[in-house]
Amino acid sequence: MIKRILLWLIAIIVIVWAVLYWYESRTLDGPVQKVTATAQEIERGHYLTLASDCAACHTSANGAPLAGGFPLDTPFGTIYSSNLTPSADFGIGRWTKDEFYTALTQGISPPSKHLYPAMPYTSYKGITREDSDAIYSYLMSQPAVDVAPPKNELPFPLNQRMAMIGWNLLFFNDKPLPNSSQGSSPEWLRGKYLVNVLEHCAECHTPRGKLGEMDLDNFMKGGSLGRFMAPDITPEALAARGWTTKDLQQFFMTGIAPQGSAFSDMHPVIYLSSQHLTPEDNKAIATYLMGDNPPATSPLNIGEGSPQGHQIYLETCSGCHSYDGEGKPNVAVALKGNSTLRDVDSTNLINTILDGLPEQPFPNNQNMQSMPGFAGQLTDEQISDLVNFLRVQWGGQPADVTPDKIKALRQ
Repeated sequence: MIKRILLWLIAIIVIVWAVLYWYESRTLDGPVQKVTATAQEIERGHYLTLASDCAACHTSANGAPLAGGFPLDTPFGTIYSSNLTPSADFGIGRWTKDEFYTALTQGISPPSKHLYPAMPYTSYKGITREDSDAIYSYLMSQPAVDVAPPKNELPFPLNQRMAMIGWNLLFFNDKPLPNSSQGSSPEWLRGKYLVNVLEHCAECHTPRGKLGEMDLDNFMKGGSLGRFMAPDITPEALAARGWTTKDLQQFFMTGIAPQGSAFSDMHPVIYLSSQHLTPEDNKAIATYLMGDNPPATSPLNIGEGSPQGHQIYLETCSGCHSYDGEGKPNVAVALKGNSTLRDVDSTNLINTILDGLPEQPFPNNQNMQSMPGFAGQLTDEQISDLVNFLRVQWGGQPADVTPDKIKALRQ
């Protein structure tokens, strides 16, 4: 009797799996869509596409704009972004406006394929239908690029999209994301929409649980991006690192502020998205992040770093950052009061010294030269001396970085 019950259960599981697999694997064979939109709506859609930072993930290196194929490295494997051009067979050319809206806000692309939350529908769920339709009109007005993105590199059972049905039941709902600051002004409300929905900042700046879900109890309090950390961007943490609303607005418009320049995954956000927004929208973003009544910026209580660390700095860093840490325009950022040095988490500073940074262009013909990595030149003890010197001398942080931490972060 028990054996018969087990056989029936196995049969039911196999049948359910087969039905769901078929359901998820169906090919969209609807008609190619013909979209009629005014030039004004297309232009508005273009702006909203920039504000939604689509190009950063949907354009691969040396690939056509928005044609997908960009590798998104996750703790579960590599996911390749989809083609957003009007290609009939590889992009969204057969999608209707309704289907596009469903994909954005529910994570289900036509005809019935569940998307992985690397596509931030957990944030886009708050987008207005009007804005979704405008983005759709813009994307459908662009040249079709008939290129299929590579297949995702995920192990079984994560490569079964039907698993997202369970994930969504556990972690996805239509409730708005929490507020990371306090406010009620029109500027704050606009910034909330831009930050929480279009720019989907929480997707990187919020820690995640074991199954990849956002930890909303620690909303905007920092997240892991592989080698680098997306820092805590709550008002108190920003103020503690020296940020003001005015400086944040400058940072989003230019990528460079007194607190430093954008690097790692934040650089394409500036270069491909926020620099193209109006000054009013960038001010709204900064206002939301700091709140209508921002906390007072913490004073920079700098100390005197160790002689060992100072000597290493003079020998390896001062040529670009200057002997007094003032930096050089279009070469290297100033270090005094630098936000990365003022961060209680030293991970980004350590990995920057270990790995270096590529040359990076910025708006208004600004530029930062490449920074070499010193992993092969300096020992763990030397790098810990250097990091502690920088944090004490110009970051107001304690000299608490040990050689063991350096060793743990070496690739």
